[in-house]
Order: sequence, then C-alpha cells, then structure tokens
Amino acid sequence: MLRKARIDDVKTIHRLINLSSSRGEMLPRALMDIYNSLRDFFVYYDEKKDNIIGICAMNIIWENLAEIRSLYVDENHRGKGVGRELVEACISEAITLGLFKVFTLTYKKEFFLKLNFKETDKNSLPEKIWSDCFRCSKYPDYCDETAMIMEL
Repeated sequence: MLRKARIDDVKTIHRLINLSSSRGEMLPRALMDIYNSLRDFFVYYDEKKDNIIGICAMNIIWENLAEIRSLYVDENHRGKGVGRELVEACISEAITLGLFKVFTLTYKKEFFLKLNFKETDKNSLPEKIWSDCFRCSKYPDYCDETAMIMEL
C-alpha cells in the first residue's frame, strides 16, 4: 500500500536510508533531516508483514524544479514495480504543486531511464548545487551520481 509518510515512520525511513547508504546506493541523511522533510516522503507499506518496504521523497528545490530523492526498495521487493509506484507518486505530487521539471541524482541510471528521465549535466541544476550539493563531502570533485531530468 502506497501512502504519505507519518511521524512514526521517521526512524524506519532513517534506518533504510542509512542502510542503503552503507551499500553505496545513496548518501546518508541525519535523523533531524528526516523529521524536517517528512512531508516530502511517500512510503510503500506491506500490510501483511506490517513493515515499510520502500521509500521515496519529492523535494521542492525552486519555483520550477523538484527533486526525486531517497528512493529505496527492500531487496526482496525490487523488480516488482514498487520503486516505479513511489517515483510516480512523487511526480504526481510535483504536478499537483505546479512543478513541471523533476530531476534526480542517482546511482541507478537504468531505472530512471525506464521512467523517461534523461541524463543531464549537473551544472544545469544550479539551484540544487547551491541548496544541497555544496554541503556534501563529495562536492565538487568526487560526485559520482548521475544527474537525470524529466520535463513534464
């Protein structure tokens, strides 16, 4: 079941992000950052097992730009459409808010290509660089994520 994240999901979201980070799939995030951005998150909840099996966030960067971030799907549920549903929910929310340019920085280029994202130069996203990237330990010389964009 896909739904918006709730306050009691924060510690699970944090754990999943940092688990994924330890595998080199995404950058880590602080617990306080998850609390501050909770409204950005969707979760995919497995009612039978009573646990979250996927997460994704849509973050507003600027008046015309949104970011899909923190996408994670439990390994046992990958390839079943969970990630696609999470990203599509974020895109739908962006459209509802009047944001028609959505990007991601990812290590999963092939996944986003299947969703009609196109590779772009990171320098085409100056709002992202100034809002987040300059605080990252990998910026500017060691960033190994692929920038991808979709114009709706």
